[in-house]
Amino acid sequence: LIKAIQLTGLGSAVDGKRQLTVFAPTDAAFESTLGLTNPNQLSGVPVETLRSILLYHVAPGYRPASSVVESTKIRTLNGGFINVNGTVLNGSTNIVSTDIKTSNGVIHVIDSVLLP
Repeated sequence: LIKAIQLTGLGSAVDGKRQLTVFAPTDAAFESTLGLTNPNQLSGVPVETLRSILLYHVAPGYRPASSVVESTKIRTLNGGFINVNGTVLNGSTNIVSTDIKTSNGVIHVIDSVLLP
């Protein structure tokens, strides 16, 4: 995830100036969804595609797990929505770890990459 943020120049979008909720795929999720065997292969993914995918994993505001699981849809920074059914996102992505607090929001770890 960090390598992808660096490649797309999105560091300023998640730099701490506002509260955000990040649905962070594991490294294994990136590898299986994008067919990668290591993070260095991310450079082969078109930057705009990667940028759209990353922004689809970030929601404005601080949304703890209790707020997420009570939602049916969450708007993301790319303008799309994530569908929520308890701890399952978009019908097949599981939230595997929750409420990792950061200086500007919260991270929930997910087991696959959400595609807009």
